[in-house]
Amino acid sequence: MASTAGRSKKTTGTAKKAPAKTLLVVESPSKAKVISKYLGSKYKVMASVGHVRDLPKSRLGVDVENNFEPEYINIRGKADTIKELKKEASAASKVLLATDPDREGEAISWHLAYLLGLDPDAECRVMFNEINKQTVQDAIKDPKPIDLSLVDAQQARRVLDRLVGYQISPLLWKKVSRGLSGGRVQSAALKLICDRENEITNFIPEEYWYIAADFGDGFIAALNKISGKKAKVTSKEQTDAITSELDEGKYIVKSIKEGKKQIKPYAPFTTSSLQQDASIKLGFPTSKTMQIAQQLYEGVTLKGIGARGLITYLRTDSVRISPQAKAMAAEYIKEKFGENYSGNNYFSNKNKAMQDAHEAIRPSDITLEPQMIRDSLTSDQFKLYELIWKRFTASQMAAACYDTVTVDIQNGKYGFRANGSRMTFDGWKKVYSTPHNEDEVTVPPLTEGQELELVKLITEQKFTQPPARYTEASLVKEMEEKNIGRPSTYASIISVLITRKYVKRAKKSLVPTKLGFDVIGILQDYFADIVDVEFTGEMEDKLDSIELGDREWKSVIADFYKGFSEELKIADREVERVEKEVVLSDEVCELCGKPMAVKEGRFGSFLACTGYPECKNTKPIVKSTGIKCPKCGKDIVEKKGRKSGRVFYGCSGYPDCDVSYWDKPIGRACPECGSMLVQTKGRFKKIKCSNPECKYSEKINTGDKKKDTGEEE
Repeated sequence: MASTAGRSKKTTGTAKKAPAKTLLVVESPSKAKVISKYLGSKYKVMASVGHVRDLPKSRLGVDVENNFEPEYINIRGKADTIKELKKEASAASKVLLATDPDREGEAISWHLAYLLGLDPDAECRVMFNEINKQTVQDAIKDPKPIDLSLVDAQQARRVLDRLVGYQISPLLWKKVSRGLSGGRVQSAALKLICDRENEITNFIPEEYWYIAADFGDGFIAALNKISGKKAKVTSKEQTDAITSELDEGKYIVKSIKEGKKQIKPYAPFTTSSLQQDASIKLGFPTSKTMQIAQQLYEGVTLKGIGARGLITYLRTDSVRISPQAKAMAAEYIKEKFGENYSGNNYFSNKNKAMQDAHEAIRPSDITLEPQMIRDSLTSDQFKLYELIWKRFTASQMAAACYDTVTVDIQNGKYGFRANGSRMTFDGWKKVYSTPHNEDEVTVPPLTEGQELELVKLITEQKFTQPPARYTEASLVKEMEEKNIGRPSTYASIISVLITRKYVKRAKKSLVPTKLGFDVIGILQDYFADIVDVEFTGEMEDKLDSIELGDREWKSVIADFYKGFSEELKIADREVERVEKEVVLSDEVCELCGKPMAVKEGRFGSFLACTGYPECKNTKPIVKSTGIKCPKCGKDIVEKKGRKSGRVFYGCSGYPDCDVSYWDKPIGRACPECGSMLVQTKGRFKKIKCSNPECKYSEKINTGDKKKDTGEEE
């Protein structure tokens, strides 16, 4: 009896152990949040938050004496993340690695496998090109080994860039200025920008003249032939002679050619074409485009629908789409626009087969029209999603159709031509606009041999124009065509060039600075291969061949480093220090009496004594606002925080007077409390009271005044 009771007590006192879960590791917390909702309670989804191991920042981290073996360490600040991952992995029934489906993602999975004690040859790697419930669940059922060729390709790029960057950069610090860098791909990109600026500077414009005949009602024909050859008019004297002869002749319709043409839609977006189109149409910098596209890929919570990834993977060189996506698009287009709008379009990839691993960038679900989910997206997310949705939808639609006519008109030895076109079917242009839409040009009904009555001759002097400076969009296009870098790196390359002040933005153009020219001068003199566009493209091909398994990555590095190490020695010995141009200010150092010079620092310009190093006095450049301090009457000036670099406005009498504002003061007192009124920053500017306890505000440009209730206007 006692024995039975004991057994009963033991049974009821033992907790039932919960079954072990499958651990799925992704890169980002937002993606983890979305995916966990698709998989249920049998899975634990965690984020590595990007890379967990990398080369050390404090040293080269590549053993050049030991066949370029990389010296990986755990990334500083990732200790807690790694600890939690190890803990969950040890308790899990199975561990799956679902990092991004590209080289970087494969390398992150490889590093995770090392830390978590997983065999990379085991079936532990899952990939999905889009984040929706069905795709994720299907991928989980079909794990594969880690692709070590992809890992080697990433290692090769990482090591090569480290060898170049960590050895050229110190040279630039010593010979030019501290804080500079000379990366492998960024140097070739900088060379493109500097070469273009030299072309513009050295360009000699040539005069030419435009001559056209206006026959009224918008019908204009341009001179295109003289005695059967292409017309080339280069002076006013020549133009006057031609117009005199034309006045004596007659304009006879020589030929009329009618035809039809079709304009096929563009392919769906690749990473590069998305960056270009978003720059042109939305004014987005490449870095912003990639940031927002990442958000759309990882998932957004939609009202009434839930968390959903809205686009396929954003890093791709391919224009291919899956048969399922193609079928879904055809069904949607037929239902939305009609059978005649559906086009059976196939797009081929001009690049290597290896770059066709992923689909083009497209909406995960074409039926999620942009306007349907607008309220769930930020303004920028909506704009980019709409652009992607329209481009993909258009790519699966029928061609736009035009009736065309070409009219040749003869006056003696002078031939004129007019081209007309009329859209007969809009096709894909119903949803997607292009920068160069076909303008409809009307040509009146004519017959061959008909004499036309001239209304007036149009003559206009023109000059040939230099090539345009690169914009972010045109630089991305050029880098893609020249095979410099990869689309996933374009945004970071441009950001580095601007951050290092090698390049500055002038409106939308990228303009090289004197510093940029100084750096490229050293690089092209001593590291010709690094800045050579053709060499850089060939190196990209070699790196890509590693991904295909055709080359061993360390041999590619060894071939490169043999010549590069010799160039380093010569450059260190021969490069002369570049003397910086000293820009003197109007101010004199109050400590030693020497003039103060304008210097560049981390947070912009500042003043430094020219007596350095004997005198180390520095001070900020003061920009007066023209507003008087309400407390002491001295000027309010613009300042920057020492640590943050953030702009604020403070009394020039500091430290005796401590008045300061985060927003710009406007010199008027608040009608309700008497404090200074300030103008806020940002897109929706307004005037408000600087006193945080006063809610007075004004709309700018309207004069409307109201109490601020805290609600959005």
